[in-house]
Amino acid sequence: MHFSIPETEVRSGENGSTYVAYNIHVNGVLHCRVRYSQLLGLHEQIKKEYGSNVVPAFPPKKIFTLTPAEVEQRREQLEKYMQAVRQHPLLGTSEMFNSFLRKAQQETQQIPTEEVVLDICLSNGQKVTVNILTSDQTEDVLDAVATKLDLPEDLVGYFSLFLVREDVDGSLTFVRKLQDFELPYVSITSLRSSEFHIVLRKSYWDMAYDGDVMDNRVGLNLLYAQTVSDIERGWILVNKDQHRQLKSLQEKGSKKEFIHLGQTLKYYGYIKFDPCITDFPEKGCQVIVSAGNNELNFHVKLPNDQMKEGSFKVTRMRCWRVTSSQVPVSNGTTNPCSSAKCEVKLELSFEYLMSKDRLQWVTITSQQAIMMSICLQSMVDELMVKKSGGSIKKMLKKRHNGSIHRADSQQTVKSPPLLDSPDPNREQMVKLSVSACFPFAVLQCSSEQSCVIIYAPIHTSVNDTTDYSIQTKLNSVSLRGISASNSANDISGNDFHGNYAFEGIGDDDL
Repeated sequence: MHFSIPETEVRSGENGSTYVAYNIHVNGVLHCRVRYSQLLGLHEQIKKEYGSNVVPAFPPKKIFTLTPAEVEQRREQLEKYMQAVRQHPLLGTSEMFNSFLRKAQQETQQIPTEEVVLDICLSNGQKVTVNILTSDQTEDVLDAVATKLDLPEDLVGYFSLFLVREDVDGSLTFVRKLQDFELPYVSITSLRSSEFHIVLRKSYWDMAYDGDVMDNRVGLNLLYAQTVSDIERGWILVNKDQHRQLKSLQEKGSKKEFIHLGQTLKYYGYIKFDPCITDFPEKGCQVIVSAGNNELNFHVKLPNDQMKEGSFKVTRMRCWRVTSSQVPVSNGTTNPCSSAKCEVKLELSFEYLMSKDRLQWVTITSQQAIMMSICLQSMVDELMVKKSGGSIKKMLKKRHNGSIHRADSQQTVKSPPLLDSPDPNREQMVKLSVSACFPFAVLQCSSEQSCVIIYAPIHTSVNDTTDYSIQTKLNSVSLRGISASNSANDISGNDFHGNYAFEGIGDDDL
């Protein structure tokens, strides 16, 4: 999750006095508005519960009224504090922290606690109406949906609630996966737009776990509806012969066979993102990014209108980070940002093993950059659990209960709150709100034909000289090369392999 405090407001209190409010944004959207004293109270609670040596530094009190410069300095300090708490493997998932954010969200939107009805959409467009409280958190709403559908408790963790935006043409934009620090009813109501919906969708990536879901009638129906929907939207590629087979299975009501055939198709289980911009293989290229199968898939339109396709495996990403900047709206001026003339620019950058001895930064400029980062993180969580011999059911249950820590996935990461852009030649950022880095691997290559990633401690040097390291060492895992195109309806038969330094990488799978 991307936490930032990009702005402050001067507001009036109950007795007519004024105070400075700090607007906490999650994924670029206002989540809540809090006072310094509220955050100080949270800090004192956390310090009392977990100890002073665990809690990050908090900006000190001031005796006199703050000047505008001091307010800006405190805003930056509070932003770093919130990011540090959220990234901490213990504090960031604590009920104390989550309940503070939920209460602040409800108070900010001024929605009283009362019984309401909330519509949750399924992949086929059907709506499930549940009776909840406005103060119910994401887990409570998910449980209510599962109860209404008669989905067994041990399968609830296989699904999540996603906030999506549906355009007039029916296309879906995934905004984010709802978290346990927010109240779904408040989140959807505060958007004040009929374009936004909450959708139930599976929350795992490895299709091997489809079998667990399909053993149950309700789980089978949910997975079947999602597969049909993804095919109809063009997220899963199907040629004419495959389409005939799928239609025949659908007419027979053979849902399991339909899903099994779907599993063989390209982009099964992927989430497709809106068209955006990348600097690979050339700066300014248009790209459609999809996440799935432990990779980010690129479908790139080059400046000469040639189409290229390729994949970036998470096992070959040394680290990734999301940066948020405020840039002037294109109006022909170079004036600094003001609240009325700026827009938020999000970028996902990852450092990738292009060849045996060459790492390269690849950047995606997209308003869904944070959602992409969340997908990467959840893929890594699954890989780590699988590699360590852990139970995916336990991981999903912990994730559902809001208690999964990085230690559970063998990946404890402390992320630096502020980093420079990976490309020194990139356009100047007017204001850098936050940058999160998730280093998790040291790359080692033994020969031209084989490379491995060793999960081991990493120390990232940043301006404040703080060490951000992984605390758990794991065994090595093999790397997998780029997968070739296998669909008759693929836009281009060409991929990145052999053209953009993907050679020399072994094809061993995890």
